[in-house]
Amino acid sequence: MRTRCLLIFFCAVLATASVAQEQRFADLGDFKLESGETLRDCRIGYRTVGVMNADKSNMIVMPTWAGGTTEQLASDVGPDKLADSSKYYVILIDALSNGVSSSPSNSKQQPHMHFPRITIADMVSTEHDLLTRVLHINHVRAVMGISMGGMQTFQWMVQYPDFMDKAIPIVGSPRLAPYDLLDWSTQLGAIMNDPTWQHGDHTREPERVAEYEFGALMLTSPEHVNRSMTREEVMQKIAEAARSNDGQDANNKIRQTQAMMALDVSQRFNGSVERAAATVKAQVLVVVSRQDHVVTPQPAIDFARLLKVEPLILDSDCGHLAPGCEAQRMDTAVAQFLAR
Repeated sequence: MRTRCLLIFFCAVLATASVAQEQRFADLGDFKLESGETLRDCRIGYRTVGVMNADKSNMIVMPTWAGGTTEQLASDVGPDKLADSSKYYVILIDALSNGVSSSPSNSKQQPHMHFPRITIADMVSTEHDLLTRVLHINHVRAVMGISMGGMQTFQWMVQYPDFMDKAIPIVGSPRLAPYDLLDWSTQLGAIMNDPTWQHGDHTREPERVAEYEFGALMLTSPEHVNRSMTREEVMQKIAEAARSNDGQDANNKIRQTQAMMALDVSQRFNGSVERAAATVKAQVLVVVSRQDHVVTPQPAIDFARLLKVEPLILDSDCGHLAPGCEAQRMDTAVAQFLAR
């Protein structure tokens, strides 16, 4: 009898976990953006994993990275992973323009480049509305994210400073460095100068070769590329990219890239990063990668110093992908920080 009861219990837990990870949507209606424009029929995707405890003190919010989805982000959630769902109730949120939430690729009223420009602050505002208006959550244990998710985390810290106990921006930035702007501006130019883009009305994804090449060049480091690939493999990958029509929708990438390039958490404080940092109430763990060529680490390190916290500096040659290459070190540090 006891064995049967345990079997029923574990089956119920597995069924609940499966349902919890399904894609869900929140309809926020017409949403006013920072620019004053209106995003029509704003829809935000999300998933929840884990069990909320009785006093609702174990919630973690994780927004997606650039081009990423909550389906992909879910790989970082689970027992002994970055977000330990055996301890925390994890809310994964699809950022605007990722192809799941409202985006140029799926908007019926504002398709393609009729989709208004958005900011990281707009992403955070929609996420806040999802949590407060739809899920009726007014405070969480932590907000954390990787890459553009880390940028959103920095914005969360200053935009809604009372909302979280802890904040963990991982290879993100409070505002992009000059090198980062060069990188993203060049990528935008490659897309928008490709005749197949057709001012956003493309039928085939433009610049697949450039998309691959930028990723291969920027995501890690020369040492990592030279160690992990042969000359023949590089040329084969470039040839495969030329034949491919896969990858992020170009218009979605443009709007997310423009949002990242415009990010500056000091904008609400007359350009004072010091005043922005003084607004932060959460305990903060800043994680950077020393050899990051996508989101160079100095702005995040400088912000950590203003907060008087010691950043966790990952030092492998994996560059922007260091959180994956040094997952054990980072996950342990995050787990200890969340438990304090």
